[in-house]
Amino acid sequence: MCFFSRQRMPEEAPPPAFVSAIIVAAGQSTRMGGDTSKQFILIDGVPVIVRTLKAFEIAESIREVVIAAREEDIPQMYALVQDYEITKVKQIVTGGETRQESVFHAIAQTDEQADFLAIHDGARPLVRPQEIDQVVEAAVEHGAAALGVPVKDTIKRIDENGKILETPERSALWAVQTPQVFSRTLYLRAVEQAGETAANLTDDCQLIERTGAPVYLVQGAYSNLKITTPEDVYAAEGILKSTEDFYA
Repeated sequence: MCFFSRQRMPEEAPPPAFVSAIIVAAGQSTRMGGDTSKQFILIDGVPVIVRTLKAFEIAESIREVVIAAREEDIPQMYALVQDYEITKVKQIVTGGETRQESVFHAIAQTDEQADFLAIHDGARPLVRPQEIDQVVEAAVEHGAAALGVPVKDTIKRIDENGKILETPERSALWAVQTPQVFSRTLYLRAVEQAGETAANLTDDCQLIERTGAPVYLVQGAYSNLKITTPEDVYAAEGILKSTEDFYA
């Protein structure tokens, strides 16, 4: 007698998560000086915002991009999106008075199918596509994740007079970067719990931390700096000249 076993079919892999990127580019650029938005400053001949958007254009995990910008900057941003053939940008919205308000405005325009939100500073033009994909992968696994790097310097906590109060153990300190990626459900629940205080936070991870939910850090690169002062522009150009691992 012969027995025939039914061959077990391999399970189909679940579809990839739908990730919407929020690019926050509505700051006043006061520390940069001058009247030009830092988003349009040229880094080795390419505008800051274009370098940022190119990384998200290439990142395989990102399905769409919504930008929050100053109202007066929106026409120029749309022109750059067209000129540099950035296809993932769905919309550019007017930012709010605070960073968090800008994020909320952009989230309202994301696709309803979005499972995760990847929130990134428009003025971090040297993030690599693979770093974006890595932190998205961690967020899909854990619910919330952000890029960061170990702190190099010794950190001091001081009082209002400048007197040193404490030297935290450096091995436990990291500098958080962006993108910061969260489950959409988790993020919106955190916003609801935070209420009016949510608008005053400077970091999206803080929202999630307040709920008690864990946020995991993924080691990024020190090159993922934020363009805030003129010195940062020189540093970014130096990084670009020292490596070919960037896109424009």
